[in-house]
Amino acid sequence: MYEPYAFNLLPEHYKYIFLTWVVMAIMVVLALVARKGLTLIPKGWQNFMESYVEGMLSFMSDIMGGHDARPYFPLIGTLFLFILISNWIGLVPGFIAPTSNWNTTIAPAIVVFFYYHYVGIRKQGVLKYFKHFGGPVWWLSPLIFVLETIGHFARVLSLSIRLFGNIFGEESLFVVLFSLVPLLVPVPIMFLSIFFGFIQALVFTMLSIVYIALAVEEEEH
Repeated sequence: MYEPYAFNLLPEHYKYIFLTWVVMAIMVVLALVARKGLTLIPKGWQNFMESYVEGMLSFMSDIMGGHDARPYFPLIGTLFLFILISNWIGLVPGFIAPTSNWNTTIAPAIVVFFYYHYVGIRKQGVLKYFKHFGGPVWWLSPLIFVLETIGHFARVLSLSIRLFGNIFGEESLFVVLFSLVPLLVPVPIMFLSIFFGFIQALVFTMLSIVYIALAVEEEEH
């Protein structure tokens, strides 16, 4: 596996932890820059961030139907930016994508898992929320409850492994091609990596929104 020269002195697992903190620091700086000198008529970075907020809220509202998406935006909006920057930072020479390590991708997956259960319980109450896990047929409820529970835990693995596998595969492919054809391959591969990094962040975010929407919709069953 590729050893970035900037972090050769760090143990393997510390490299991902360090770069995760770098990503978080970048996000904090972007937020501070966006809020500095706020004006009624947005311009520059403020305009870009406001466009991002409006676009993400619209995207969430389309998925969630008639439910208000705004209460869930702080998590979803932050989650998308964190994964996107984490995917893209691996394209910087000497850096690796934190999301190419499963320990990084499972963390937001666990956060999403507990969060959508939390909003479902808050919306319906504990008994009503978990009663839905048993399905409509009472005599099949014990079996359906077990299968439904397994399915919810499988979502954590699905979210984390999909993101980790794709980013790890892209980075590995990039390193191999760069070592074989260092002059011709990197540029088009980098553009593809930018595109796929965006798609992977979008897929993770979209699935998270779907899980939240399902937890809220269960109130109507």
